[in-house]
Amino acid sequence: MKLSVFTVATPELAPEQLAATAKAAGLHGIEWRYTELPADAASQEPSFWGNNRCTIAPSAGMAEVDRFKAAAEANGLANVSVTPYLRAGDLEATEQVLQAAARMNARFIRLGVPRYDRSTTFGELFELGRRYLREASALCGQYGIKGLIETHHVTISASASAAYRLCEGFDPDHIGVLYDPGNMVHEGFENYRMGMELLGPYLAHVHVKNAGWRTDGAEADGSVVWKGEWSGVNRGMVPWRQVMEDLLAVGYDGYLGVEDFSKEHADSPAMLQSFAAYFREWTA
Repeated sequence: MKLSVFTVATPELAPEQLAATAKAAGLHGIEWRYTELPADAASQEPSFWGNNRCTIAPSAGMAEVDRFKAAAEANGLANVSVTPYLRAGDLEATEQVLQAAARMNARFIRLGVPRYDRSTTFGELFELGRRYLREASALCGQYGIKGLIETHHVTISASASAAYRLCEGFDPDHIGVLYDPGNMVHEGFENYRMGMELLGPYLAHVHVKNAGWRTDGAEADGSVVWKGEWSGVNRGMVPWRQVMEDLLAVGYDGYLGVEDFSKEHADSPAMLQSFAAYFREWTA
């Protein structure tokens, strides 16, 4: 297996800094965040989803894409993915991401998955998701890039089995699953190896982070409300050594992409060094 970083987790670093830091830590590739920044981002402190300096802005055009691509290549790193926040059904935006990914020689993009918020029935959302993946699969085939759906809470693909149901029957050369055990702490937990076995050829990429649950005490009526929160990679509820054994058992040999939101480390370089040290025994 090889190590990568999704740049949502490294907001204070410019792409050139991130690439040099990733190389120094022993990583092999980069997953570039792709989205417009908030209008007032420049006046804010760096943050994961706000002023993230390691984000490709679509409005900046291919010159921006070329800059990020060059940062990785100058450090001998693969451009693993262009990772946007697509809305299921938006084929125009999907093709724009595919064009950027093709320019970077990236192997993946992340596709949109319908959110589940109780306002629309699962059946309607499932039909939307399947229709979108059918059309996105054809686009991905044209560009030779695999589109991934992520196991993510508050979507209709929170678990491995839900993701499998959504992509079942599509060509696994065009559509795959980004397996994220950290997200599955919040929603969607299933036995790890069983989920991996079910996904089979759709298991295309893995994100590494961790999470746990806490309570602030009892409510006025005596009930207790638990809340999920991010934690350090080796400090949460995901038993990463077990997950790694299960990945090896199913023959997974792709990337492990860190996406640590814990703020456990002083800065992104320290986070990347810690990640690489923890997973080094499993890398090629």
